[in-house]
Amino acid sequence: MISLKKEEWFSNIRTDVLAGLVVGLALIPESIAFSAIAGVDPQVGLYASFCIAVSIAFFGGRPAMISAATGAMALLMITLVKEHGLQYLLAATVLTGIIQVIAGSFKVAKLMRFVSQSVVYGFLNALAILIFVAQIPEMQKMDATGYLFVAIGLAIIYLFPYLPKIGKTIPSPLICIIVLSGLALVLGSDMRTVSDLGHFPDTLPVFLIPEIPLNFETLQIIFPYSATLATVGLLETMMTTTVVDEVTDSESDRHQECRGQGMANIVSGFMGGMAGCAMIG
Repeated sequence: MISLKKEEWFSNIRTDVLAGLVVGLALIPESIAFSAIAGVDPQVGLYASFCIAVSIAFFGGRPAMISAATGAMALLMITLVKEHGLQYLLAATVLTGIIQVIAGSFKVAKLMRFVSQSVVYGFLNALAILIFVAQIPEMQKMDATGYLFVAIGLAIIYLFPYLPKIGKTIPSPLICIIVLSGLALVLGSDMRTVSDLGHFPDTLPVFLIPEIPLNFETLQIIFPYSATLATVGLLETMMTTTVVDEVTDSESDRHQECRGQGMANIVSGFMGGMAGCAMIG
């Protein structure tokens, strides 16, 4: 068993490192943006993405799938944060994880076989449209140089994979980030950066217990949000699992993934992060 685990974790180190770099660099601005959507401090999204991504690597059942704070989940938190504050959101996140662990134990994931392929494709296309629309306000703040950088970035992402040998070795989004960042520094371009979206935390996440009254009234407040977050999180996770299964031509343990998502959200809630799920992007 130990040798099998070692083979799973260390069989493709180069690809894992490259993939980790791409995802890590992309998650920082995304996490801050999702925090803004939910109406919380940027560090809440950053803590969530860190805690969930690390936790799911140990508790999950689908290799090659990234879980963190997501836009779909952030949208469901707006009212709770606005009316009751961050501490209730952290408590709701913990309860979300508990519900997902229970769902995984009762093998709720098997119901995904009743979801048609057209629903999965519709979800993917709708999410792509929402992501594009969310970028429009940021694009409106750019000057001509910004639009030039967008064009160069798209060209690198879509054309670089066609280069012989190297195009299939290094992920094109990583090349795009490095090249455009270098160009911005060399040209001294006045471009918006990640720091313009919010402040980075100056400490690592620490264990904390949400400061809320432990009574039935609190449960009445957070349970509807937690049930909704748990449902949406598992739906997006199972759809993402289906896509990754097809791309990698492998089979995942969906029930373990459900339980893993729950454990990751419990960890996130106790470490000051908000709820998340698998990132289909």
